[in-house]
Amino acid sequence: MKQLVRNVRIIGTGSYTPDTVYTNKHLETLCSTTDEWVYQNLGIRERRVAGPDQPTSDLATQAALRALENAGLKPEDIDLIIVATATPDRLAPSTACIVQDKIGAYNSVAFDLAAVCSGFLFSVSTAAQFIATGIYNTALVIGSDTFSKIIDWSRRDCVFFGDGAGAAVLTHADDGEGFLAFRLYSDGRGKWNFTIPGGGSEFPMSQENVASGKRYFQMVGRAVYETAIKVLPMAINQVLADTGLRIEDVDYMIPHQPSIQILKDTASIIGLPFDKVKTNMDKYANTSGGTIPILLDEVNRSGQLKRGDVVLFAAVGSGWTWGASIIKW
Repeated sequence: MKQLVRNVRIIGTGSYTPDTVYTNKHLETLCSTTDEWVYQNLGIRERRVAGPDQPTSDLATQAALRALENAGLKPEDIDLIIVATATPDRLAPSTACIVQDKIGAYNSVAFDLAAVCSGFLFSVSTAAQFIATGIYNTALVIGSDTFSKIIDWSRRDCVFFGDGAGAAVLTHADDGEGFLAFRLYSDGRGKWNFTIPGGGSEFPMSQENVASGKRYFQMVGRAVYETAIKVLPMAINQVLADTGLRIEDVDYMIPHQPSIQILKDTASIIGLPFDKVKTNMDKYANTSGGTIPILLDEVNRSGQLKRGDVVLFAAVGSGWTWGASIIKW
């Protein structure tokens, strides 16, 4: 029997961000920073913050329901749910299983995928393989994070992150449309440059570990910047080569939102005019796994995406993890 390989496309998008807003001016009262520095260096004006009773699954659920509505599907139509998150509700069960129950998608298999800020891209690639080979027909991929739960608001690096979730519905496609290429990479030697040490088996939650701040994320900002502007162009150029496309063929780049400077430098290196690079970090900051799908949903619902548009996705995250993908809309 010949193995079935099908094209895969996105047929629906959705997103959700909490109501509470922390502006840069508000953060000036919590830590040593200024509104001007944050906006000039990171491109962030404000970020959304989940309430104390809003776990990651709540944000993911709202984004999922909106994506299903956009796709014209019901929860029972979904075969596969993947949630990309670095801030799961619990160590067990998976946040994907919690979301499955909240939306009633009991016909699906559900699991989480951990690649932090690259998580949505890694998850879409995983879902696409299941659909391409005919194992599943319709997948719901969600990127959702609540980094506010692991932020020390007295530290200057609290300015980077916000909370939010985005989702996309994937299914099989006709020839000549859908995903054209994926390139994913990892390098565990970068593990200490961005990490959340507490809560796992290495540093279980204890009074000592909580008191020492191990439940908060830790980041070497310079290493993130230097790695990003090196690996993102490499991955992007590789998917262009894989597809035979040129940078001039790209209509939009919908990237992870690490900082405005990283995106400007990346665009300059690959020769992409910055007006083709979509951003929303001014409103939401870095929502980790939620960045690409939230931005994709905004661009999609605004009517900017047209059939046949060539869209470039790119992300870099803890691990290190990074990658790029090209889709023909």
